[in-house]
Amino acid sequence: MHKSGFVNIIGRPNVGKSTLMNALVGERMSIITNKPQTTRHRIIGIVSEEDYQIVFSDTPGIIKDPSYKMHEAMNRFVNTTFEDADVMLFVTEATENYEDNDPVIFKLNKIKVPLFLVINKIDKTEPETLKRLIELWNNRVPFTETIPISALHKTNTEKLFQLILDSMPEGPVYYPKDQLTDKPERFFISEIIREKILLLYKQEVPYSCEVVVDSFKETQTNKGEDLVRISALIYVARKTQKAIIIGKGGTAIKKLGTEARKSIETFLEKKVFLEIHVKYKENWRDDERLLKHFGY
Repeated sequence: MHKSGFVNIIGRPNVGKSTLMNALVGERMSIITNKPQTTRHRIIGIVSEEDYQIVFSDTPGIIKDPSYKMHEAMNRFVNTTFEDADVMLFVTEATENYEDNDPVIFKLNKIKVPLFLVINKIDKTEPETLKRLIELWNNRVPFTETIPISALHKTNTEKLFQLILDSMPEGPVYYPKDQLTDKPERFFISEIIREKILLLYKQEVPYSCEVVVDSFKETQTNKGEDLVRISALIYVARKTQKAIIIGKGGTAIKKLGTEARKSIETFLEKKVFLEIHVKYKENWRDDERLLKHFGY
């Protein structure tokens, strides 16, 4: 018997969905920083063995009050996950506060497939608080399983994986067994650069940026080593942000390029020559044509 199915991970921004996905898949599929709205797209990670295939889906955090068309697109990614799962993981943590009439609770109550309550960051949670949280949530929603975890420290993540596997239906092989994701290399390279922007720049700047890989060429160095030449473009929403990204005398963008290149070399396991340019495009987050170009 071959088991297979789709596991969708949902929850608000910054509860550790991407960290959990990486722990379950065993690959660095989703970029992780401590800033909310890190994940903007629906990212798939595939775990395959001879007798099973589990397709995990990490979604953007649910945004309560969308400010831009980009936020609306991100919420659409989340809404589709309520419709196509074989198992749902709802991730929360102790510092979160949901009202009883929150639309998410209404949606969770309508889910017909196995639904797991995953309480993350238990390494930072008092036992009494955890107990109250488990009671509160199970009174609101009839969860199939409740699993307190620390995704960062991989506490109980193996137990969670086994529970997911036990809940998988019999099914076909959806993807080639050696495939890890449905996204191309270019996507992950743009995500690595965006992660470095989130880490290196402050306040609003990272949230006003989008990264596009313009060109990706595999060549060789003079010594015959594999070399990948990458040209990337950072879109910003304001002229002042372009100046901030570049920095005085180009110092900031040089540091960004160095940090991104190192991570891309680790990801590709090849030498990389990286060029980064910055383009100002006013209100790109509300430009439907551009959003479509960016994959939203």
